[in-house]
Amino acid sequence: MTLDYRPLGRTGIKVSAIALGTMTWGEQNTEAEGHAQLDRAVDFGINLIDTAENYAIPPRAETQGATERIIGTWLKARGGRDRIVLASKVSGPSDRTYLRADGRPPRLDARNINEAVEGSLRRLQTDYLDLYQIHWPNRAVPLFGSGRHAPSRGHDGSEVPIEETLEALDALVAAGKVRHIGLSNETAWGLSRFLHLSETRGLPRVVSVQNAYNLLNRTYEQGLAEFHAREDVGLLAYSPLAQGFLTGKYRNGARPEGARLTLFDRADRYLKPGVAEAVEDYLQIARDFGLDPAQLAIAYATSRHFVTANIIGATRAEQLEADLASADVTITPEIEARIDAVFQLRGSPAP
Repeated sequence: MTLDYRPLGRTGIKVSAIALGTMTWGEQNTEAEGHAQLDRAVDFGINLIDTAENYAIPPRAETQGATERIIGTWLKARGGRDRIVLASKVSGPSDRTYLRADGRPPRLDARNINEAVEGSLRRLQTDYLDLYQIHWPNRAVPLFGSGRHAPSRGHDGSEVPIEETLEALDALVAAGKVRHIGLSNETAWGLSRFLHLSETRGLPRVVSVQNAYNLLNRTYEQGLAEFHAREDVGLLAYSPLAQGFLTGKYRNGARPEGARLTLFDRADRYLKPGVAEAVEDYLQIARDFGLDPAQLAIAYATSRHFVTANIIGATRAEQLEADLASADVTITPEIEARIDAVFQLRGSPAP
């Protein structure tokens, strides 16, 4: 199997085109299973590991920080911190008051960001993060496929100016606790504002955006993808399998034992009109070309010119192996044409 490496913005760092996501560790996966996944991923050549203070998912007080702790014990046991490009995230505003010691709702000001990064460093057992990302904006924008603006994220007067957030991150960079910064679940306006402030104020420059991107949701292509070519800010694509829907395991209302949707019923983004029809079309393409549907979906996202890294995740070892095998799947012109034909018909039913 082959794996290529791509520039992380203008940092001089190269990251593996496939990254390892970790959000199930501490909920669906044990510490031993998380360690086994890390061992396999590093052996395969993956060097970008992505996590967040908010993980494990689904978020709850009892498991908050568990994922970072699992990565931390692996780092302590294995060593070789310099082999890894370690990425974590600070939570945006929410009602998850357990995230902060004072029990107040989190927001993206200096006090919250400083507390968040110290907690992540402690759990991860490291002195620095290679990439620190804002998990979602402190503005009223549609998030996670909701299609509506959340008042609690800005319209109620709680919005934190981007400049204030960026100044807090600047202090972390100056202190050596964070090497580079990124965004997640961000809009084109938000990214442009961050870049403008970095250029005019000498503040840290965003190097990546981590947004959902898959065959059912190609909205990143409109507005944000252009930043890769013009500003060297690429996509860290999450959910390339659309929470498993693109594997076909949820066809006709199926709920396999142990699957995330079966356990947690958290997939409103993909339970929308037009999704089932689009999934059937993509499954047919996989059948016609003799491909595993999961590998087709992952390979498609990895092959996009604006993708810096494609973040895969798995709960079972065999799922991880199948995902890794996508590195050897080539999206030929014939496959590309079939995918484009479906997209023209179905669009992005799960934005």
